[in-house]
Amino acid sequence: MTGDITQPALPPQPGPATSGSRSPAVGTNYGTVHAGDVRVQTPVALPSPAGLPTPHGTHNLPRPVSHRFVGREEETANLKRALHPGNARAATQVVTQTVSGLGGIGKSSLALHYAHGHRTEYTAVWWINAEIPETITASLAQLTARLTPGIDASTIASDVLAEWALAWLETHSGWLLVFDNATDPHHLAPYLARLTGGSHLVTSRLSHGWDALADEPLHLDVLGLEAAVGLLCHLAGRNGAAEHSAAAELAAELGCLPLALEQAGTYVRRTRSTFSGYLERFRAQTARMLATPGNGDPHSTTIARTWRVTVDTIANRDPLAVRLLQIMAWLAPNEIPRDLLDGLAEDPGAESDALALLADFSMITLTETAVATHRLVQAVARTPDPDDPHRTEGAITEARATSTSLLMAALPQDPETNPTEWPRWRDLLPHIETHAAHFRTDTTDTALILHGTSRFLLSQRQPAQATAYAERAAAASARLHGEDDPTTLACRHSLARAYQMAENLNQAISLHEQTLTDSIRILGEDHPHTLIYRHSLAGAHLNAGNLARAIPLYEQTLTDHIRVLGDDHPNTLSSRHSLATAYQAAGNPNRAIPLQKQTLSDQIRILGKDHPQTLNSCNNLAYSYELKGDLVRAVRLSKQTLDGRIRILGEDHPDTLTSRNNLAGIYLAAGNLGRAIPLYEHSLTDHLRVLGEDHPQTLTSRNNLAGAYKAAGDPNRAIPLHEQTLADRVRILGEDHPDTLASRNNLAHAYQGAGDLNRAIPLYEQTLTACVRVLGEDHPVTRTVRDNLRQARSDSA
Repeated sequence: MTGDITQPALPPQPGPATSGSRSPAVGTNYGTVHAGDVRVQTPVALPSPAGLPTPHGTHNLPRPVSHRFVGREEETANLKRALHPGNARAATQVVTQTVSGLGGIGKSSLALHYAHGHRTEYTAVWWINAEIPETITASLAQLTARLTPGIDASTIASDVLAEWALAWLETHSGWLLVFDNATDPHHLAPYLARLTGGSHLVTSRLSHGWDALADEPLHLDVLGLEAAVGLLCHLAGRNGAAEHSAAAELAAELGCLPLALEQAGTYVRRTRSTFSGYLERFRAQTARMLATPGNGDPHSTTIARTWRVTVDTIANRDPLAVRLLQIMAWLAPNEIPRDLLDGLAEDPGAESDALALLADFSMITLTETAVATHRLVQAVARTPDPDDPHRTEGAITEARATSTSLLMAALPQDPETNPTEWPRWRDLLPHIETHAAHFRTDTTDTALILHGTSRFLLSQRQPAQATAYAERAAAASARLHGEDDPTTLACRHSLARAYQMAENLNQAISLHEQTLTDSIRILGEDHPHTLIYRHSLAGAHLNAGNLARAIPLYEQTLTDHIRVLGDDHPNTLSSRHSLATAYQAAGNPNRAIPLQKQTLSDQIRILGKDHPQTLNSCNNLAYSYELKGDLVRAVRLSKQTLDGRIRILGEDHPDTLTSRNNLAGIYLAAGNLGRAIPLYEHSLTDHLRVLGEDHPQTLTSRNNLAGAYKAAGDPNRAIPLHEQTLADRVRILGEDHPDTLASRNNLAHAYQGAGDLNRAIPLYEQTLTACVRVLGEDHPVTRTVRDNLRQARSDSA
C-alpha cells in the first residue's frame, strides 16, 4: 500500500462509572485514536448564528438603580463620548472602554447606568460576569439560550453554547458587551480581539494592564463629598437641613466610598437611628476595625467597620442571617444558588427570612434564585478577630466546614454521563473554584469535591483546569488515606485521563500503568475498577499509536467483562467497541467488522439508535467498511452517523465535525473529489472556528484536505498545507507522535507527486527510521512509508 495516510478522527468509547456518597466515582476513559475527547451528549441542534436576526430589545441588564446613582456626571459624559453609537469614532471602529477602581467604588453602577440609558441605540446589550473565564463562558452561553428560545439548550456543553454566541456576535454588529468585574486583562484579550462588530465596556478593580486593550482607560475615584452626603441622605430618608452636617461628617469618615455609604444609609433607615448615632458607634470600634485585615485594599477596613456595625444589628434580630453571611464568605461573591443554603435551620422558611434581612441591610443582593455579596464583605467575614463575636476562630472554622458540606451535598451524581445535570454543575463551578482557593490544606471532602469537578471539566473539554483539580485531589487523597486507598486510585485514574485529553500521553500511560498495577494488588483482577483501569490504559496506548500494547489489553478486558459482568452490560459493550476500534486502527477490518456489527446491534437494542455510543459504533463500522473497500456501505453508514450527530449533538459538536471529515474521506477513497474536497474544506473551516488552530482534530482536518488537493493533482495547494500541518504537529505533538510521522510521510508523498524526489526520498528515509523505532517493523504506517520509499527510489532510478 502506498500513498497518503488519511486520518478519521474516531470518537471516544464511554464506559462504566461507580459512585458513592463518600467515595468518588471512578469515571471512564475509552479514548479516541486522535483527539482523546471525552464524549458530550447534546440532544438538540443549534441554528446557524449568521442567519439568526436580533430579537428586538435583546438585553440582560440588571434593574437600574437611578435613585442611588449620584455624583458621576463627568464619568457618564466620558463614557458617552467614548461609546455612544452616534459618535464618529464608535461608528467607524470597535471601541473598548475600561472603568477601573477600588471594590465598592461604583464601577458597575456607572456601567449599568450608561447601558440602560443607551440600550435602545444598540442592537443588543449583554451583561457578562467576567470574574473568571468560566463565568464569561456561562454568560455567553446564556446569550445563546436567549437568542434561541425555541431550543432546549440545557444539555449542550457550555463551551459549545459560548462558541455559538461568539459566532453570532461575529456575524452581527452594533451591539454592546459589558464585561463586569473583570479580574485579568488576559481573560478578555481573546474576546476583544475577535469581536470587532460592536463595543466593549469593561469594569475592573485593576487599574493597570488595560492599556493594550483600551485607548483611554477611565479610573473611578471616590465620590465628592457633596454627592456622598446626598447619597447618604437619600438612602436614609433623612433630607432635612439639620441632618446635613452630621451626614457630611459620617460621609468623610466612610471615605466617601459608595458601598460603605449605601450600607450606612440603609442601616440608619432600617434601625430608625441617626447619622450621629451611627458615627458614634462607628468611632467607638475604630481601633478594633483598623486592626482587621481585609483583602489588601486600603479601603477594606472601611468596609469592615460598616460590616461590624451592620452585623451587630442583624445578629440581634436573627443569628441565622449572620451564619449565612459567614458561610457565603467561602463561595464566589455572585450567583450563589439559594437552594445551596437550604437545610441549615429546622424551619424551612428560616433561610429565606434570614436572607431577606441581609438584603434589607444591603449586605447581599437577593433574587428569586440567587444571592450576591461583595467580596470585601466576604474578606472581613473570613478574617478572625478575637474582639468580634461574629468572627472568632471557631465561628470562622465552623462556617468554612459548613460551606464544604453544603457543596458536597449539592454536587450532582454522574458528572460525565448525565448532561441533564450539567447546568447545575455550571452554577456550582465558580463557587467550587473560590472555595478551593481558600483552602491551603485539603480535607477529605474538599478532595472529593475537586475529584468530581475534574470529571465534569473533562466532560466539558477543559483539560487544563481538570488536570489542576485532579492533581490536587490525588495528592490530598494520598496524604489523607494513603497511596493504596481505592479513593486515591480513582483520583489518580482521573488525573491520568486529564493528561491523556491534554495530549500528555507519556504521563498518562505511566500513571495508568501504576494505577492498574496497584488496583490488581489491592482490589483484585476482577474488580470492576480494575477492569476500567485496564481499559483506560489500553485507550492511552491506542491514542499513542501503540497498537501492539493496546490490542492485547483490550482483548483481555473484553474477556474479563464478559465473564464478570455479562454480554449485555454497558461496560462490556464499550469494551467490545474499543477492541474493534483497535483492530480498525491496525488496518484489520476483517477482525473489526464482526465485532462492530455485534456491538452496534447490541447498542441499538440496549441503548437506542440515537445514543452517542451507538452513533460512535456506527461511525467506526463505516470506517471499517471503507478500509475493506466496501464503499457503498461505508457511505450509507457515514451519512447515517452524520445525520444522527447533527440531529442529536448539533452542527458544531466535535463528533459532528469528525463525521463530516470521515464522510469526506470515504468520498475521497471512492475517487469522488467533487464531493470530498468541499466537505473537507467545510470541515476545516468548522474545526478552526470551533476548536482552534492547534487542536489535534484541526490538524487532522488540514492534513486530509491537503491529501484531497494532492489527489486532485493540485500540488500548489497540497504542499503548503502539508508543510504547515507537519510543523504544527512537531510543535504541538512532538517529533515522534504517530500523527507527526503520518504528516511527514504525507509531505514526502506530495513532494513525490510533484516530481521533487530530491526532497521526497530523504524525508521518506527519515520517516521510516522513526516509524520502525516508534511503531515497529510491521505497523501499517511503517509498511506504508516503506512502500512509498521503495516506489520513490524506483522512480529515481
